[in-house]
Amino acid sequence: MRNHFDYFEETLIQRKESGTLRVLKEKPEGIDFYSNDYLGLARNYEFNQLLLKTVAENPELLCGSSGSRLISGNSFVVTEVEDYIAHEHQYESALVFPSGYNANLALFSTLPTRHDTIILDEQIHRSVHDACRMSYAKKLKFKHNDPEHLENILKRNNEGCYVAIESLYSMDGDIAPIQEIFEITEKYKAYLIVDEAHAFGVFGYGLIDQFNLQEKVSATVITYGKALGTHGAAILTKDLLKSYLINFASPFIYTTSAHDFLWMSILKGYEFIKANSQLSIDLQKNIKIFREQNLESPSSENSPIQAIIIPDNHQLRSLKETLLENGFLTYAVFSPTVKEGAERLRICPHSFNTEEEIVELTRIIKEFI
Repeated sequence: MRNHFDYFEETLIQRKESGTLRVLKEKPEGIDFYSNDYLGLARNYEFNQLLLKTVAENPELLCGSSGSRLISGNSFVVTEVEDYIAHEHQYESALVFPSGYNANLALFSTLPTRHDTIILDEQIHRSVHDACRMSYAKKLKFKHNDPEHLENILKRNNEGCYVAIESLYSMDGDIAPIQEIFEITEKYKAYLIVDEAHAFGVFGYGLIDQFNLQEKVSATVITYGKALGTHGAAILTKDLLKSYLINFASPFIYTTSAHDFLWMSILKGYEFIKANSQLSIDLQKNIKIFREQNLESPSSENSPIQAIIIPDNHQLRSLKETLLENGFLTYAVFSPTVKEGAERLRICPHSFNTEEEIVELTRIIKEFI
């Protein structure tokens, strides 16, 4: 009989030998080109002071929720924040969650039934794939950002289909052809769900808002751990689907609610980015400076995620370490996280980076590759 702990140890040794073992490390000192803090709110002194002032005036926000929202964890604050979010995004309803991962688990494990099919862009976030494993629905994938391939699949599976995409993808940093995909899903009466985790705050309230598709999509997921600099997520949808999720979504029903400070920090984050539109302007200026350095990238020209393909784990690791030695924090994505040959350096310009930092970063990369 196989000893599972021996298997676990052997597998970890193989990862260590291949240089792909994941370990937790203290955050190093350096110039940030790797975090999702696109607008700098996680480090913004003025925003932090606003949150401190809010807590000082309302210390009860720090109290634990004491239970799930269906028992003792509901409050006036979380209800007010959901109403605010729904109004801002022009949806009927919003349902908040402690994280985007949790929100996606709730959506995709609950809405599709055993008679349905979930069709995913092949590069969608891992949380959606994990949610599909909790569902009884059939799962299919279509080629990344390929509406024609999606349509071919829908022609063969045109009943009870859910189509899931991201508006801005976290690995390639490219933008989905949302309007084309919507037209196809509308044609075949499929339900479209869009994850806006990386687009919210970067492109206003996200690309669904920019394209005025609120009434056309079944649900949109917004997360707050990136451009808003805090934590949590919201599913934006119709009243009917919110009620259905409250009644049947296990990740919602059986999760202790976060304390009210989290929900209030989200509301204050909305107010702050509305009052400080220069942050997104500065971000786009820095993305433009990065693009002008002429590094080859599959990423969209106005994306806060700029991927540089380095199709070799050893070379990629050496580049990352060289950059770190020069004070630059970047994120390397090795296989098997991505396909072999698609390894990349994932660079995130921010609103707070300087032109000098961007130019020096790209100079080192150019010399290395």
